[in-house]
Amino acid sequence: MLRRILPILILALGIGIFVALKATRPAPDPVKPSERIWRIEVTDVQPAAHHPILALFGQVEAPDRLQAAAPVAGRLLDVQVRDGDRVAAGDLLAQLDPRDLQPRLTRARADLEKERLKLSHDRQALEQERQILRLAQLATERAETVQSKQLGSASSVDEAREQYARAQLAVMLREQSIAEHPARLAALEAALAEAERDLERGTLRAPFDARIGAVEAAAGDQLQPNQTILTLYPLDGLYVRAKVPGVHSEELRAALASGQQLTAQGSHAGRPVTAVLERLAGEADARGVDALLRLDPASSLPLGAFVDLRLERPLAPETIALPFSALHGGDRIFAVRDGRLKGLPIERVGELDTGAGEGRVLLRVPELQPGEPVMITHLPNAIDTLKVEVVE
Repeated sequence: MLRRILPILILALGIGIFVALKATRPAPDPVKPSERIWRIEVTDVQPAAHHPILALFGQVEAPDRLQAAAPVAGRLLDVQVRDGDRVAAGDLLAQLDPRDLQPRLTRARADLEKERLKLSHDRQALEQERQILRLAQLATERAETVQSKQLGSASSVDEAREQYARAQLAVMLREQSIAEHPARLAALEAALAEAERDLERGTLRAPFDARIGAVEAAAGDQLQPNQTILTLYPLDGLYVRAKVPGVHSEELRAALASGQQLTAQGSHAGRPVTAVLERLAGEADARGVDALLRLDPASSLPLGAFVDLRLERPLAPETIALPFSALHGGDRIFAVRDGRLKGLPIERVGELDTGAGEGRVLLRVPELQPGEPVMITHLPNAIDTLKVEVVE
């Protein structure tokens, strides 16, 4: 019996001890629920006037680029420049063989002198032909008188009249030749001026301080009229042509019309580049409007180079500059009021270049109080009334 009862007694003893321990355990302290606090960084901002930045990408071009061409057919005698050379105004660029141009000038001068001599001879001949006309008229009158007295034949009268008509025609043609002299003289003088011009243009000189774009012919080439020899462009006439989004075009036009000078900064091959917005194109397409920015002559950029620029837009008043991390959802920021977040709607104005390689976004926030702290830590779960702690 003892062997059967002993396990039951041990089990009962264990249950009793468990019940006693449970009854005498200490009561735990009640758990109080606590709200999580998020640690954030803030910045104090004051509304002010800022210049938003517009990022542009464009190509260098020269609207005043010249194409130096051969005035007439001839052989190219010499080329003094090469691609990319800088030249000063008046420097010799290339020269055509004068033996191809001088004969035209000599012929034009000879034709002009010949016409002047012809006028003198025509005037002398006119006096003689008028005298012949008077004699022919007298001969006709005598023949008619003789024939009226039936002392001469009708054929003699006809012959006299024919001689008279010939004399009249000769006088008329000579007078016409003299009357046409000013027109012929003007045409020959124009031909002479053209020959002198072509001879002068046969020696190509730089019309201004310029850079040679491309040399398209070599010494010894036989050129055709108007065949391009080389191209050049002024050093102070370089522009960057870039597309401006249509949403900003009217703003920039108004600024230019009011006389504002909008500058752009950039770099090319590690060197700084400065340009000034000069005008906007009159036509637009789906990508926007072409803007022409005049480059600083000291930039020395090659024609056709691509440049990144940051254009200053007109001054935007009552704006604040914040890091991009302060934006939440792209349409609001959070101010800190009494240790909790408050979402505020924003109007995005543009971007600001701080010059330190860190861009900022320009905003208008009508509900933001001046000097009120704004959260610049990006919290994906940020909502109104979220409790936060500012990290100093």
